[in-house]
Amino acid sequence: MRARAPRDFDQLPYAHRLVAFDGELDREGDHEFAHFDGGVFTDVEGGGTAFTSSAFSSVSFDGGRFRRARFDDVWLHAARIVGTDLAETTWMDAEFTACVLAGLEVFGAGLRRVVFHNCKFDSVNLRGAKLREVSFVDCLLRDVDFAGATLTDLRFPGSTLERVRLDNAVLTRVDLREAGALGFASGVDALRGATVDSAQLLDLAPALAQVLGLIVKDR
Repeated sequence: MRARAPRDFDQLPYAHRLVAFDGELDREGDHEFAHFDGGVFTDVEGGGTAFTSSAFSSVSFDGGRFRRARFDDVWLHAARIVGTDLAETTWMDAEFTACVLAGLEVFGAGLRRVVFHNCKFDSVNLRGAKLREVSFVDCLLRDVDFAGATLTDLRFPGSTLERVRLDNAVLTRVDLREAGALGFASGVDALRGATVDSAQLLDLAPALAQVLGLIVKDR
């Protein structure tokens, strides 16, 4: 799976149909062809809300709850999402570019055909999530928790992983060969099902030896 190049706003197939959003977000709303441009949303209660063929440009979400919300064919550029509850959300055909995602609860979520370009992840909880056909391109993933997650057909070209957790995760066709750096806080044994290159294998050797209980002693 090759990650598609990031698109500009006017390249979206539905750009000509978008209408500027000027209302308020609330629970179980239904938003189609909406353009959220430059707004700040604080402590919004948006559980169960659906967003379809919509765009988010330079918006900020501070806190708030969007548990079980659905995002289908959405585009986010320069968005800032901090401390928001996105647990059990569903993301399909989504594109993130130059976004900041920090302190998020995204456990139990489902992501399919999602691409992140130049995004920064900091303390994001993806425990038990299901990710399929997801690409992290030139991203920073710091303190991201994939414990118990199901990861299928993932790519990390140009991305840096720092203190990532993989405890009890299930990996299938996960390609790490183009990642810039690999740093795992725990769960290195879950890398079964991932592909790395020879240089990365050497970097991972101390952690793998510890997991296997190998004693490495030079004469």
